[in-house]
Amino acid sequence: MDGGPRVPEQRRPGSVAMADAVTEPEAARFSVLGPVRAWRGAEAVGTGSPQQRALLAALLLREGRTATAAELIDALWGPEPPSQALAAVRTYASRLRKALGPGILVSESGGYAIRGLREGALDLTAAQNLAAEAEKARGSGDLGRARELLNKTLALWDGEVLAGVPGPYAETQRVRLEEWRLGLLESRLDMDLEQGCHTEAVSELTALTAAHPLRERLRELLMLALYRSGRQAEALAVYADTRRLLAEELGVDPRPGLSELQQRILQADPALAEPSAPAPEPSAAPVRPAQLPASVPDFTGRAAFVDELSDVLASASEAEGRVMAVSALAGIGGVGKTTLAVHVAHRARPAFPDGQLYVDLQGAGPRPAEPETVLGSFLRALGTADSAIPDSLDERAALYRSVLDGRRVLVLLDNAKDAAQVRPLLPGTEGCAALVTSRARMVDLAGAHLVDLDVMSPDEALALFTKIVGEERVAAEREAALDVVAACGFLPLAIRIAASRLAARRTWTVSVLAAKLADERRRLDELQAGDLAVKATFELGYGQLEPAQARAFRLLGLADGPDISLAAAAAVLDLSAEETEDLLESLVDTSLLESAAPGRYRFHDLVRLYARACAERDEQPPSEREAAMSRLLDFYLATAAGVYAIERPEDRLVDHLEPTSHPGLTFEDRHRAQDWLYAEAICLLACVRQSTAPHRLRRAVDLLWAAIDLTESGANSREYVDTAASVRAAARAAGDQRAEARALVTVANGHHLTGRFEPAADEATEALRLADAAKDPLPQCWASNMLGIIALYQSRLEDGEKHLTRAIDSFRTCKDRPGEASALCNLSRIRLAMGHTTSAVSLAQQGTDMYDDMGHALKGANGRYALGLALTQCGRYEHAAERLEEALSVFRDSRMRLWEGMTLFRLAELDLAAGRPAQAATNAETALSLLRGVGGDWRRGNVLTVLGRALGGIGQSGRAQVCWREALEIFETLKAPEAEEVRGLLGSRAVV
Repeated sequence: MDGGPRVPEQRRPGSVAMADAVTEPEAARFSVLGPVRAWRGAEAVGTGSPQQRALLAALLLREGRTATAAELIDALWGPEPPSQALAAVRTYASRLRKALGPGILVSESGGYAIRGLREGALDLTAAQNLAAEAEKARGSGDLGRARELLNKTLALWDGEVLAGVPGPYAETQRVRLEEWRLGLLESRLDMDLEQGCHTEAVSELTALTAAHPLRERLRELLMLALYRSGRQAEALAVYADTRRLLAEELGVDPRPGLSELQQRILQADPALAEPSAPAPEPSAAPVRPAQLPASVPDFTGRAAFVDELSDVLASASEAEGRVMAVSALAGIGGVGKTTLAVHVAHRARPAFPDGQLYVDLQGAGPRPAEPETVLGSFLRALGTADSAIPDSLDERAALYRSVLDGRRVLVLLDNAKDAAQVRPLLPGTEGCAALVTSRARMVDLAGAHLVDLDVMSPDEALALFTKIVGEERVAAEREAALDVVAACGFLPLAIRIAASRLAARRTWTVSVLAAKLADERRRLDELQAGDLAVKATFELGYGQLEPAQARAFRLLGLADGPDISLAAAAAVLDLSAEETEDLLESLVDTSLLESAAPGRYRFHDLVRLYARACAERDEQPPSEREAAMSRLLDFYLATAAGVYAIERPEDRLVDHLEPTSHPGLTFEDRHRAQDWLYAEAICLLACVRQSTAPHRLRRAVDLLWAAIDLTESGANSREYVDTAASVRAAARAAGDQRAEARALVTVANGHHLTGRFEPAADEATEALRLADAAKDPLPQCWASNMLGIIALYQSRLEDGEKHLTRAIDSFRTCKDRPGEASALCNLSRIRLAMGHTTSAVSLAQQGTDMYDDMGHALKGANGRYALGLALTQCGRYEHAAERLEEALSVFRDSRMRLWEGMTLFRLAELDLAAGRPAQAATNAETALSLLRGVGGDWRRGNVLTVLGRALGGIGQSGRAQVCWREALEIFETLKAPEAEEVRGLLGSRAVV
C-alpha cells in the first residue's frame, strides 16, 4: 500500500474573493478506475471521443496541478503528434468545459487543470483514502476492519483502468494502477490468511496465479493457503511449477522467500499455523484493610471478565468527579459468580485503600438478608459506634453514605436477591464502587454495568480440573478428562466437585469418573462432594419460581435440541407466543434459562437434566409430558410441511403426510421458509430422534421426509443421515412397514447424496418392496426415481431406464407433476449417457418446462442442471452455460451447497470443453471448497480429476499430478470405474 498513487486533496489557489466569485459546481464526480466517466449530480456527463477522454484522464491524474499544452500533447500522442495537435487539445478542453459546467476545467498559464472537486469526487482519491485507512487499521491490529476497507477499495475498480483511452500517458498509468491494485489484493489476501480464511482463498489465488503466472507473491500466498487447508502436496507442487516457469520464461530461480516457504512446508513448520495473540494478565498486590473472603488459590481463566470488571472498578478512582461505579454479575448457580467477584475485588484493592466491605445477602435462600441489618454491620466495620447507628433503614442508609463520603471503598454485595435489596447498600459518592452478584439480572438497577457470566471455555475447564486433580493424572488420560469437564457442562461448581471427588480417591482413574458421569440419569447424583452439590444449587432457584414458571421450566427441559425457538416453546407449553415470551424472559431473569439469541432460549446441560428430573417428579398428570412432546412434534411437522409446499407447488408429498393436531408457522415467501428450516435443523432432527416410540413414529418419519432439503444443504447432512438410520431401525423394530419404507427413502437419499451408491441402491430396493407391501404409493415413486439415478452412476443404463420409466408412470398415477418432471430430467441423463443427445435435450427441456409452469424455482434449477449437461454434450456451450448459470443462481440463493458445488463442477467441465482452462480451474476450485463435507468422496474425486485437467491446461502440471493422485486414491478405495481414466491421465503426463 506504501507504493500506491498519491492523489492529494485538490485545492483552488487564490484569495477568498476569487473562491466566492465562482459558482460551486453541482457535485461533479469522476471515475478513472475503469472507463473514464463523469457525472454532475446523478446525471451522467458525456466525455466525448477517446482522445477527449484521454485529455480528461491526464488532467484528473495530475493531482490538481496545471498541465501545459505541450505536456498534454505528449500525453495524448507521444513524440510524434499530428500537425493540428494544439488545436485539437484546445477543442477537447472547450468541449469538456461546456459538458462539465463552470468552475471545473480551468485555463491558466497556457495550460489546463481540474479544480474545485469535493472530497471523494474522484474514485482514485477515494480508493487511496480507503487504502490509507486500511493500513492504519492493520497497523493497530484490527485485521477485520482492514480487510473490510481493502474490499471497499478494490470494489471501486470497474474493469480495466482508463479503458479504451489511447496514448502513452494512459498506458503508463494503466500499468501503474494495475500494479497498485495487485498490491492491494495481495495485502487483503495476506490478511485473509492471517484470519484463517485459507480454504476460501485457494480458489481466488488459483485464478490470480493463472492470470499473473510470474507474480511470485501470489504463488507464495497460494502455497500457504493450500498448506493451511491440509493440501501440502499441492502446495509443494505450486513451488515446483513456479520454479519451472521462472526458469523457462526468465532464466531465474524463485526469490529466497518462496524457497524458504517451501522448506518450511517440507519440515511442517508449526509457525506456519495461524497466529494467535495471548492476552497478558496483570497481577495485583494486596493491601489492607479488607472484609473480602480469601480468593481461591486455583482460580482459573475468565481473563476477559476479570479485565472488564477491573476496568470498571478502576474508573471509579481515576479522577475527581466520576460517579460511583456499580457492576452487577448475573449467572446460573454454580457458574462462579462469587469466585470471580472475589478475585476481581482482591485485584482492585490498590484502587480502594480505605477498605473493602463484603456481605452474603442470601438472595437465593428462603430468608434473604435485610438491608438494615447489613447496613448496621457495615457502619460498625467503618468505625461507627453502636450508639450512633439509627434504627430505620432510611436513616442508616443516609449515615452509611455520609460515612463513605471522601473515602475510596469497594463494596462486594454477594448473592443478592434483587435490585430492591441492593439499592440501600450502594455508596453514594465518587471514588467508591460496588460489585454485585446475583442469579437475577439487575436490569432495574439504574446505571449498573451488567455482566452475564457464562460457563467456562473447554480449555479453562480442563485447566481448573487439572489444578485440582494434578497434572500427572490428567496428562495420562486427557481424553477422559475432556469427557469429564464436558459432562459437567463446563460449569465451575460441577468441575470442582468432580475433581475433588477424584482427588480424594487415589484408586480411581479419570476414566472411571468419566464413565460414572456418562449416565445422564445419575449425573446430578454423582456431582456432590461434602456440602457441595450441583442439584442443591439448582433447587434454591427452582424453589422460588411461581407455578407457571415452574411448569414452563419442567416441560421445556424435555426437548433435546441445543436451544428452542419462541414458537416451538409456545407449542410445548400450549400457550400463546405472548404468554410464552413473558414466562421465558422471567426464567432468563432468574438465570435458570439463557437467551441464546432474540427469540431463542436454551438450558445449561446440567440445568436441563435437573428440569427433566423435576418433570418426572412434579409434573402431574404424567401424561402431560407426553402431550408436550407430541405438540412439539406436531409443530415441527406442520411447519416443515409448509416449507416443503412453498418450495414445491403441486408436489403431492404434503397430501400423504400424517395429520397434525397442532398448527405450525406459515411464511410469506420461500426465503423466510428456508431461513426457518435451516435455523431449526438441529432442533428438528433432535425432535425426530426423541419421537421413535410407536405412537409418534409415523409423524417422526414424515417430519424427516418433509425436511429432506437438509440433506443437500451441507450444514446438516450427516446429522440427517444418522437420524434417518435411527428412525429406520425403530420402524423395523416396531414392525411398521409403512414407516420403514418411508424411512428407507430418506436413508437411501442420504447414501446417494454422499456417493455411497451400493447401500443407496440396497435401501431404495427395500423401500420399494415395503412400499408395495404397505400399498403406500409415494415411496414407490421416490424409490423408483432414486434407483434410476443410482443406476446411472453405476453405469447400469438399461436398469436405470426401466426404473425411471416406472417412476414416471407412478408419479403420473399419483398426479404428482413435480415428481414426474424430476424423473424426466433423470431419464434425460440416462439417455445422454447412452449417446442419445437429442432425446436427452428433449426430456430435460420437457421436465424444465413442467417445473416452470408450476412455479418451481428450486426444482426448476434441477431441470436446468440436467438441460445444461445435455446441451454441453451437444457442443452448444453458450446455451449450456446460460442454463447452468441460471441453476447456480437458484442453488446459491437456496443455500443448496451440494448442488451449488456440482453446478460449478459442470461449468468447469464445460469450460474445459470450450477451451477455457483458467476459468475451469477457478470453477473447479470453488466446487471443491463447497463440496467439503458434503457430496461424498466419489463426487470429490470427479472434481479433482477435472481440476487436474484445468491446472494442466494453464501450465501447473505439478498441481495437476497431485490432484489426480488424490482422485485415484479415492476411486481405488471406492473400487470405482473412474480409476482407470485417472491412471491414464497420470501415465500421460510426467511431473516436470
